[in-house]
Amino acid sequence: MTAATLSHGGHGVPTGSSTDGPAPKRIVVAYGFWIFLLSDIIMFSAIFATYAVLANATNGGPTGRELFDYTNVAIETGCLLASSFTCGLMSLAVHEESRLGTYLGAAATFVLGAIFLALELHEFAGMIAMGATPQRSAFLSAFFTLVGCHGAHVAIGLLWLVVMMAQVWAKGFRQTILRRIACFSLFWHALDIIWVALFTIVYLMGGR
Repeated sequence: MTAATLSHGGHGVPTGSSTDGPAPKRIVVAYGFWIFLLSDIIMFSAIFATYAVLANATNGGPTGRELFDYTNVAIETGCLLASSFTCGLMSLAVHEESRLGTYLGAAATFVLGAIFLALELHEFAGMIAMGATPQRSAFLSAFFTLVGCHGAHVAIGLLWLVVMMAQVWAKGFRQTILRRIACFSLFWHALDIIWVALFTIVYLMGGR
């Protein structure tokens, strides 16, 4: 038996036939993006914990029950959850390499996400006009930080989506672009999950 072989159970196994070597790029990208998502979730968990501690620290200022417009919040929630569905349709179209389906799914996702963001900014503007600014109380500081951080992520996601569609238009369904769209889809669905937790803890529980 040569030095290039290992004896195992009476059979020669060439060491050169192992699967050693760098992992495929799609594995590396997926692994790295999951680490990013987990770190983002940890950050949101810390902000959620801060909000839970400060939720009743109104300092004589307005409470969530006095401030929250549940019709507005319900429309926001419906838009964001619907955008998760349209994002899924976009992913299916990407898998089929259908440009029309991809653009339609992306456009619907963008419009729904933009409506969500506009309603959130409208809510913030109304609260600030009433004097409920982040400086008014610890509760409002925590509220604006948590909800605003999620809104900033949605805005980044919309910009990311526009860039992805521009790349599909210019370069087609290359593997690098497919990986980026897959990462976007994970990011967008994660934002929906975070919003469900935010809606429950901040608006439903905080408005009692």
